[in-house]
Amino acid sequence: MGRLDGKVALISGGARGQGAAEARLFVREGARVVLGDILDDEGKEVEAAIRAAGGEATYVRLDVTREADWQAAVATTVQRYGKLNVLVNNAGILMRKKIEDTSAEDWDRIMAVNVKGVFLGTKCALPAMRQAGGGSIINISSTAGLVGSPGGTAAYTATKGAVRLFTKSTAIQHARENIRCNSVHPGPIATDMISDVLADPVAWQARLRRLPMGRAGTVEDVAYGVLYLASDESAYVTGSELVIDGGTTAE
Repeated sequence: MGRLDGKVALISGGARGQGAAEARLFVREGARVVLGDILDDEGKEVEAAIRAAGGEATYVRLDVTREADWQAAVATTVQRYGKLNVLVNNAGILMRKKIEDTSAEDWDRIMAVNVKGVFLGTKCALPAMRQAGGGSIINISSTAGLVGSPGGTAAYTATKGAVRLFTKSTAIQHARENIRCNSVHPGPIATDMISDVLADPVAWQARLRRLPMGRAGTVEDVAYGVLYLASDESAYVTGSELVIDGGTTAE
Protein backbone atom coordinates (compact mmCIF):
# COMPACT_ATOMS: atom_id res chain seq x y z
CA MET A 1 0.00 0.00 0.00
CA GLY A 2 1.41 3.37 -1.05
CA ARG A 3 1.39 6.53 1.00
CA LEU A 4 -0.44 8.38 -1.81
CA ASP A 5 -2.77 5.64 -3.02
CA GLY A 6 -5.75 7.14 -4.86
CA LYS A 7 -4.35 10.67 -4.96
CA VAL A 8 -3.78 12.87 -8.02
CA ALA A 9 -0.99 15.44 -7.99
CA LEU A 10 0.06 18.37 -10.16
CA ILE A 11 3.71 19.40 -9.93
CA SER A 12 5.17 22.52 -11.55
CA GLY A 13 8.80 22.51 -12.62
CA GLY A 14 8.52 18.76 -12.97
CA ALA A 15 10.90 18.21 -15.88
CA ARG A 16 14.09 17.89 -13.86
CA GLY A 17 15.69 18.25 -10.44
CA GLN A 18 13.42 18.34 -7.41
CA GLY A 19 10.21 18.36 -9.43
CA ALA A 20 11.13 15.25 -11.38
CA ALA A 21 12.22 13.48 -8.19
CA GLU A 22 8.91 14.36 -6.55
CA ALA A 23 6.97 13.08 -9.56
CA ARG A 24 8.80 9.75 -9.56
CA LEU A 25 8.42 9.30 -5.80
CA PHE A 26 4.73 10.23 -5.82
CA VAL A 27 4.02 7.65 -8.50
CA ARG A 28 5.95 4.97 -6.60
CA GLU A 29 3.74 5.76 -3.62
CA GLY A 30 0.53 5.24 -5.60
CA ALA A 31 -0.32 8.67 -7.01
CA ARG A 32 -1.16 9.64 -10.55
CA VAL A 33 0.82 12.69 -11.54
CA VAL A 34 0.65 15.60 -13.98
CA LEU A 35 3.97 17.36 -14.33
CA GLY A 36 4.25 20.78 -15.92
CA ASP A 37 7.24 22.71 -17.22
CA ILE A 38 8.54 24.72 -20.16
CA LEU A 39 11.28 22.13 -20.79
CA ASP A 40 9.23 19.97 -23.11
CA ASP A 41 11.83 17.38 -24.08
CA GLU A 42 12.92 16.74 -20.51
CA GLY A 43 9.32 16.70 -19.28
CA LYS A 44 8.29 14.15 -21.88
CA GLU A 45 11.26 12.00 -20.91
CA VAL A 46 10.15 11.97 -17.26
CA GLU A 47 6.62 11.06 -18.34
CA ALA A 48 7.90 8.25 -20.57
CA ALA A 49 10.17 6.85 -17.84
CA ILE A 50 7.33 6.80 -15.31
CA ARG A 51 4.98 5.11 -17.77
CA ALA A 52 7.63 2.57 -18.74
CA ALA A 53 7.90 1.63 -15.06
CA GLY A 54 4.14 1.06 -14.89
CA GLY A 55 3.07 4.38 -13.37
CA GLU A 56 0.56 6.94 -14.55
CA ALA A 57 1.92 10.37 -15.48
CA THR A 58 1.14 13.12 -17.97
CA TYR A 59 3.38 15.97 -19.05
CA VAL A 60 1.86 19.37 -19.89
CA ARG A 61 3.50 22.56 -21.01
CA LEU A 62 3.22 25.01 -18.14
CA ASP A 63 4.63 28.51 -18.00
CA VAL A 64 3.82 29.31 -14.37
CA THR A 65 3.57 33.04 -15.11
CA ARG A 66 0.58 32.47 -17.42
CA GLU A 67 -2.84 31.99 -15.84
CA ALA A 68 -4.15 30.31 -19.02
CA ASP A 69 -1.43 27.66 -18.74
CA TRP A 70 -2.39 26.95 -15.14
CA GLN A 71 -6.07 26.71 -16.02
CA ALA A 72 -5.24 24.25 -18.80
CA ALA A 73 -2.97 22.18 -16.52
CA VAL A 74 -5.65 21.85 -13.85
CA ALA A 75 -8.29 21.04 -16.48
CA THR A 76 -6.07 18.34 -17.98
CA THR A 77 -5.48 16.86 -14.52
CA VAL A 78 -9.19 16.63 -13.73
CA GLN A 79 -10.17 15.42 -17.19
CA ARG A 80 -7.52 12.70 -17.30
CA TYR A 81 -7.52 11.50 -13.70
CA GLY A 82 -10.86 12.70 -12.33
CA LYS A 83 -9.73 15.06 -9.58
CA LEU A 84 -6.89 17.06 -8.02
CA ASN A 85 -5.70 16.32 -4.49
CA VAL A 86 -2.15 17.67 -4.34
CA LEU A 87 -0.44 20.72 -5.84
CA VAL A 88 3.32 21.19 -5.58
CA ASN A 89 4.38 24.70 -6.54
CA ASN A 90 7.95 23.68 -7.27
CA ALA A 91 8.98 25.83 -10.25
CA GLY A 92 11.43 28.59 -9.46
CA ILE A 93 14.50 30.44 -10.66
CA LEU A 94 17.60 31.75 -8.88
CA MET A 95 19.36 35.03 -9.65
CA ARG A 96 22.65 36.13 -8.12
CA LYS A 97 22.90 39.90 -8.38
CA LYS A 98 23.52 42.57 -5.78
CA ILE A 99 20.72 45.05 -5.26
CA GLU A 100 22.35 47.83 -7.28
CA ASP A 101 23.06 45.42 -10.13
CA THR A 102 19.47 44.15 -10.25
CA SER A 103 17.45 45.78 -13.00
CA ALA A 104 13.72 46.40 -12.80
CA GLU A 105 13.35 43.74 -15.50
CA ASP A 106 15.35 41.26 -13.39
CA TRP A 107 13.13 41.97 -10.39
CA ASP A 108 9.92 41.58 -12.39
CA ARG A 109 11.10 38.30 -13.91
CA ILE A 110 12.01 36.56 -10.67
CA MET A 111 8.87 37.85 -8.97
CA ALA A 112 6.76 36.57 -11.87
CA VAL A 113 8.15 33.04 -11.71
CA ASN A 114 8.72 32.58 -7.98
CA VAL A 115 5.78 34.50 -6.52
CA LYS A 116 3.15 35.07 -9.20
CA GLY A 117 3.59 31.45 -10.29
CA VAL A 118 2.74 30.21 -6.79
CA PHE A 119 -0.24 32.55 -6.56
CA LEU A 120 -1.63 31.48 -9.94
CA GLY A 121 -1.12 27.79 -9.25
CA THR A 122 -2.91 28.08 -5.94
CA LYS A 123 -5.74 30.17 -7.37
CA CYS A 124 -6.38 27.74 -10.21
CA ALA A 125 -6.10 24.60 -8.06
CA LEU A 126 -8.46 25.69 -5.27
CA PRO A 127 -11.77 25.06 -7.11
CA ALA A 128 -10.69 21.55 -8.14
CA MET A 129 -9.51 20.75 -4.62
CA ARG A 130 -12.75 22.06 -3.17
CA GLN A 131 -14.64 19.78 -5.54
CA ALA A 132 -12.46 16.85 -4.45
CA GLY A 133 -13.33 17.49 -0.81
CA GLY A 134 -9.97 18.94 0.16
CA GLY A 135 -6.33 18.76 -0.72
CA SER A 136 -2.74 19.66 0.06
CA ILE A 137 -0.80 22.55 -1.45
CA ILE A 138 2.96 22.44 -0.98
CA ASN A 139 4.96 25.55 -1.85
CA ILE A 140 8.70 25.16 -2.31
CA SER A 141 10.37 28.11 -0.63
CA SER A 142 13.97 28.07 0.63
CA THR A 143 16.06 28.77 3.69
CA ALA A 144 16.41 32.11 1.90
CA GLY A 145 12.76 32.64 2.83
CA LEU A 146 13.67 32.37 6.52
CA VAL A 147 16.92 34.30 6.90
CA GLY A 148 18.78 36.95 4.95
CA SER A 149 21.89 36.30 2.90
CA PRO A 150 25.07 38.36 2.54
CA GLY A 151 25.43 37.20 -1.06
CA GLY A 152 23.85 38.70 -4.14
CA THR A 153 20.47 37.03 -3.75
CA ALA A 154 18.30 39.84 -2.35
CA ALA A 155 15.63 39.49 -5.04
CA TYR A 156 15.54 35.71 -4.68
CA THR A 157 15.30 36.03 -0.89
CA ALA A 158 12.40 38.46 -1.27
CA THR A 159 10.49 35.99 -3.45
CA LYS A 160 10.99 33.09 -1.06
CA GLY A 161 9.91 35.18 1.91
CA ALA A 162 6.78 36.11 -0.01
CA VAL A 163 6.04 32.43 -0.69
CA ARG A 164 6.41 31.65 3.02
CA LEU A 165 3.78 34.19 4.10
CA PHE A 166 1.47 33.57 1.15
CA THR A 167 1.47 29.94 2.29
CA LYS A 168 0.29 30.90 5.76
CA SER A 169 -2.48 33.11 4.39
CA THR A 170 -3.65 30.32 2.10
CA ALA A 171 -3.65 27.87 5.02
CA ILE A 172 -5.76 30.13 7.21
CA GLN A 173 -8.26 31.03 4.49
CA HIS A 174 -8.92 27.45 3.41
CA ALA A 175 -8.46 25.33 6.54
CA ARG A 176 -12.23 24.90 7.00
CA GLU A 177 -12.44 23.50 3.47
CA ASN A 178 -9.94 20.75 4.33
CA ILE A 179 -7.39 22.36 2.03
CA ARG A 180 -3.99 22.46 3.67
CA CYS A 181 -1.01 24.58 2.62
CA ASN A 182 2.57 24.29 3.83
CA SER A 183 5.96 25.56 2.71
CA VAL A 184 9.19 23.60 2.31
CA HIS A 185 12.53 25.31 2.92
CA PRO A 186 15.48 23.44 1.40
CA GLY A 187 19.04 24.44 2.10
CA PRO A 188 21.77 23.91 -0.52
CA ILE A 189 20.60 21.13 -2.84
CA ALA A 190 22.87 19.76 -5.56
CA THR A 191 20.81 20.62 -8.65
CA ASP A 192 21.24 22.66 -11.83
CA MET A 193 19.99 25.72 -9.94
CA ILE A 194 23.35 26.06 -8.19
CA SER A 195 25.46 24.84 -11.11
CA ASP A 196 27.55 28.04 -10.98
CA VAL A 197 28.69 27.18 -7.45
CA LEU A 198 29.15 23.50 -8.23
CA ALA A 199 31.42 24.46 -11.14
CA ASP A 200 33.88 26.12 -8.73
CA PRO A 201 35.40 23.36 -6.56
CA VAL A 202 37.08 25.81 -4.19
CA ALA A 203 33.89 27.81 -3.59
CA TRP A 204 31.88 24.61 -3.24
CA GLN A 205 34.21 23.10 -0.65
CA ALA A 206 34.13 26.35 1.30
CA ARG A 207 30.33 26.23 1.24
CA LEU A 208 30.29 22.62 2.42
CA ARG A 209 32.52 23.48 5.36
CA ARG A 210 29.86 25.92 6.56
CA LEU A 211 27.15 23.23 6.57
CA PRO A 212 26.70 21.45 9.93
CA MET A 213 26.18 18.08 8.22
CA GLY A 214 29.08 18.68 5.85
CA ARG A 215 27.16 17.83 2.68
CA ALA A 216 24.63 19.30 0.31
CA GLY A 217 21.14 17.92 0.24
CA THR A 218 19.81 15.70 -2.52
CA VAL A 219 16.58 16.01 -4.46
CA GLU A 220 15.42 12.86 -2.68
CA ASP A 221 15.96 14.53 0.71
CA VAL A 222 13.48 17.20 -0.33
CA ALA A 223 11.10 14.86 -2.14
CA TYR A 224 10.49 12.74 0.96
CA GLY A 225 9.56 15.85 2.92
CA VAL A 226 7.15 16.88 0.19
CA LEU A 227 5.72 13.36 0.18
CA TYR A 228 4.91 13.65 3.89
CA LEU A 229 3.04 16.93 3.35
CA ALA A 230 1.17 15.46 0.37
CA SER A 231 0.05 12.41 2.33
CA ASP A 232 -2.68 12.00 4.94
CA GLU A 233 0.07 11.51 7.51
CA SER A 234 0.20 15.31 7.74
CA ALA A 235 -3.57 15.76 8.01
CA TYR A 236 -3.25 18.16 10.97
CA VAL A 237 -0.36 20.14 9.50
CA THR A 238 -1.13 23.43 7.76
CA GLY A 239 0.52 26.84 7.63
CA SER A 240 3.79 25.23 8.69
CA GLU A 241 7.38 25.39 7.49
CA LEU A 242 9.29 22.19 6.82
CA VAL A 243 13.01 23.03 6.89
CA ILE A 244 15.26 20.55 5.06
CA ASP A 245 18.69 22.12 5.30
CA GLY A 246 21.13 19.85 7.14
CA GLY A 247 21.12 22.21 10.11
CA THR A 248 22.06 25.34 8.17
CA THR A 249 19.55 27.66 9.82
CA ALA A 250 20.09 26.16 13.28
CA GLU A 251 23.33 28.10 13.72
